[in-house]
Amino acid sequence: QVQLQESGPGLVKPSQTLSLTCTVSGVSITTYAWSWIRQPPGKGLEWMGVIAYDGSTYYSPSLKSRTSISRDTSKNQFSLQLRSVTPEDTAVYYCARAQRVGTLEYDYWGQGTQVTVSS
Repeated sequence: QVQLQESGPGLVKPSQTLSLTCTVSGVSITTYAWSWIRQPPGKGLEWMGVIAYDGSTYYSPSLKSRTSISRDTSKNQFSLQLRSVTPEDTAVYYCARAQRVGTLEYDYWGQGTQVTVSS
């Protein structure tokens, strides 16, 4: 059974770096494509970026300058870093699995984690 679980601080101060980790069980992250997606309050889902089975990464153009996605295959985890956050980065952050890079169809999701940016 495939499961994803996000973890990280729920509160981040403005200008700091938001760091989240997604722990995956039931499948190796060296297969498929693994994304970060967020949903600000009252808004729709926003795709942030993806790390593919081979470790290659792709980012949303609007977030590319502030975003990094990495992985630790020994722990079967992948991580998100979002730099220089502002209150507009307040959102529920999700990790999810897609069959391949380039699709926005996800078959497995984490439960999501609320991150608030506030001083």
